[in-house]
Amino acid sequence: MLSSSFHPGTVSPKRSDAAILRLRSLAALSPEGCGLLRAVLGQRMRQIPSRADIVREGDPPRVVRVFHEGWACRYKQLPDGRRQIVAFFIPGDLCDSGVFLLDRMDHSIAAITPVKLGEILPADFVHLAREAPDLAEALTISELVTVAIQREWTLGLGQRSALERVAHLMCELYVRMDAVGLVEGGAFSFPLTQVDIGSATGLTPVHVNRTLQELRRCGLIELGRRRLKLLDPLALMAAAMFDPGYLHLRDRPPGPSASAP
Repeated sequence: MLSSSFHPGTVSPKRSDAAILRLRSLAALSPEGCGLLRAVLGQRMRQIPSRADIVREGDPPRVVRVFHEGWACRYKQLPDGRRQIVAFFIPGDLCDSGVFLLDRMDHSIAAITPVKLGEILPADFVHLAREAPDLAEALTISELVTVAIQREWTLGLGQRSALERVAHLMCELYVRMDAVGLVEGGAFSFPLTQVDIGSATGLTPVHVNRTLQELRRCGLIELGRRRLKLLDPLALMAAAMFDPGYLHLRDRPPGPSASAP
């Protein structure tokens, strides 16, 4: 049984579209599975201000989070305040679907922009997986992709040059945003600061600035007003040695999407 606050249809399709698109990019979903997910997402909604923590390391895990609007990050922080971003969340992403099996959070999650998210209680999440096998498959693949992204980021930190790291991050976010319909004409919202990019790629803000200037001089990107445009997606992917295979998207050939210029 779902929790007593369960009311089918209490969330509009618009708010849940990103999550549906995200999971459909990984596995086939039935109308029933989509309906169950939409209904559950309507139970608990939160709005988080920009740069505020959503959950802190050490907190008890209570819910699975689904991002409807805005960007967030997962990070680890040293006692002296130095911070490493280990993941970015964009609209449609699910965060730690099995986290409630643990006793405490071993990382923190913070909003980068104002964020709207849905919270799924553990009992409701288990119900989703039992009632909709197709949805359970998509959720499992989503978690496997999260691990695959982490492997790719580790490879980047250990082996890629500064330009390759930044270009690879841009290519990944481009493909992920496109999968949920948020790329238009090769451009998409890009609210990351140079500090954010540096925290994710292991570079100083000064080094990030120089790298962005180099990408601009090469005619690969256009960046301004919190929006990024890939001017030559194939060339940027080649510069980054980017292969989207680790994102495990269905029916997507390597290379830029059809929405690219």
